[in-house]
Amino acid sequence: MRALYSIGLFFALLSYLPRYLRRMGRSGPLGLGLKERLARYPEALTVKLHGKHPLWLHSVSVGETVVGSVLVPRLLARRPGLPLLVSTVTTTGRQVAEERIPQADAFIYWPLDFPGSVSRALTAVAPRLVLLTEGEIWPNFLEACHLRKIPVILVNGRVSRRSFRRYQIVKPLFRRVLERITLFCMQGAVDAERILALGADPERVVVTGNIKYDDVAANDEFPPHLASVARLMNGRPVWVAGSTHRGEEGLIVQAFREVRRETPESVLILAPRHPERVPEVEELLQEAGFPFVRRSQLREEGSELPPVILVDTMGELGQLYALATVVFVGGSLVPVGGHNILEPARHRRPILFGPYMDNFAEVAEAFLEEGMSHQVRDTPEMVARVLELFRDPAAASQMGEAAHRVLAKNQGAAERTAALVERYL
Repeated sequence: MRALYSIGLFFALLSYLPRYLRRMGRSGPLGLGLKERLARYPEALTVKLHGKHPLWLHSVSVGETVVGSVLVPRLLARRPGLPLLVSTVTTTGRQVAEERIPQADAFIYWPLDFPGSVSRALTAVAPRLVLLTEGEIWPNFLEACHLRKIPVILVNGRVSRRSFRRYQIVKPLFRRVLERITLFCMQGAVDAERILALGADPERVVVTGNIKYDDVAANDEFPPHLASVARLMNGRPVWVAGSTHRGEEGLIVQAFREVRRETPESVLILAPRHPERVPEVEELLQEAGFPFVRRSQLREEGSELPPVILVDTMGELGQLYALATVVFVGGSLVPVGGHNILEPARHRRPILFGPYMDNFAEVAEAFLEEGMSHQVRDTPEMVARVLELFRDPAAASQMGEAAHRVLAKNQGAAERTAALVERYL
């Protein structure tokens, strides 16, 4: 089974290679990322980790890195001086990890899941324990950890509806993969039920809650460094559309055109999920005839504020939500699975999202049940909801306060997870 998996992975990566080369050529040094993904590490890194047997925390990208940044302080409070290695898959995730997890001894890219790469990585790192976040299940890596008697824990675990259907196709083979995981700390009851249905040992599955509820990096106070941006808004209605994907920006721009007909003073802050797509979104705005400015070029002095601010900065979206009158969280109007709706809730902002929320299904359901969010299916619904919340500040405030209350009510997962992880350190 693993041989077939490795062959399939090889051909999948081969088909992805041209895109990878283009992205790396634009955004950073190709050699370092590729070498690390093949577990060819700089000597300085291997020397730094030699004999430390660190805790290895793996996050895919930004969302999973947030989970790690919340969990790490709890672990270090229990085990001061614990050596820590953090890995990511994406370049963006690595940048956020370096910013939000400064306690780490080193950062690397996750090795490609081939036997050779995995073996070299584990030999170089020699971890005492591996933490995989959310949906990270890598057969060759898990088998290698099993053979070396390295425990592996899935933290903030989730199984989306789409992943569940995919895994069910190979369930008899997938059961063996799950046997290599020491403990499953799952976000919710549905996630636990799905991992059990796929063959996980019931004695190894526990519901700990969603660690993202515990992310207090975005507090209730307005970020001081955004004060000048807030002054530019000058009390205008502000719509923040965050973590958007290809296929969504066009719908949002179309909706904003309708919104501006009734509220010509309103502002759209548009934040694509992947920064490398900013030039593509710029072209869309130019074709639509909307004046805009990049967030990095926004200055308090000078000309009048254009109707659209295009976010091209890293790590600011969670704070930009504090400027919003209403928030739309992307990845949900197209079948991506949605993104984190908890960030705007921390700032007590009313939240809109689309029908595709598999990645945050239980969170979205909780918000909808309490009437603290609205699900929109298309452009007309989005226009109607945005205008409704622009017109009724009291209703918008009530929705935002309710979202913040449910956020506070569901905290505690990070501490519960840290207590379980400590047993294996």
